[in-house]
Amino acid sequence: MDAYLLCIPSPIGRLELVSDGSSVTCLTIEREGRLPLDGCPDQPDDVLRDAAIELDQYFAGERQAFDVPLNPHGTEFRKAVWTRLLEVPWGEHTTYGELGMAVGKATAGRAVGGAIGANPIPLLIGCHRVLGSDGRITGYSGGAGIPTKLWLLQHEGITLAA
Repeated sequence: MDAYLLCIPSPIGRLELVSDGSSVTCLTIEREGRLPLDGCPDQPDDVLRDAAIELDQYFAGERQAFDVPLNPHGTEFRKAVWTRLLEVPWGEHTTYGELGMAVGKATAGRAVGGAIGANPIPLLIGCHRVLGSDGRITGYSGGAGIPTKLWLLQHEGITLAA
């Protein structure tokens, strides 16, 4: 089998996890009651079982960093942005501009935003920790969008601009 699947409940909706047998390759947050692989039977592997445990611990407030191996697929630029996102710890945030500077593309705000929106493994790669330069939420592509991002930020104690 080339891919393994596990669907788990969470406070922000069901999560669909996909693995290649050695790393998590995709995590989708339920949107409008649906997931891309709804109807497919769970076929978890050890990586997905470990990811489910770590996510349960995260939502319970018992885990602030993930150890499960990740293998996001994307362009080199997107991978650079996602790698930088992995360095933003629980309870802290960054901005699109700071990410652009960190990956050597200080004027590539739109491209950074595109990379964040294309993150195939949200939560495990904390794209919810990216705010606008003024500290405001500018969007979120996972789950219910901004309400999901707001829940995650509040869960981590990240304060926002009024």
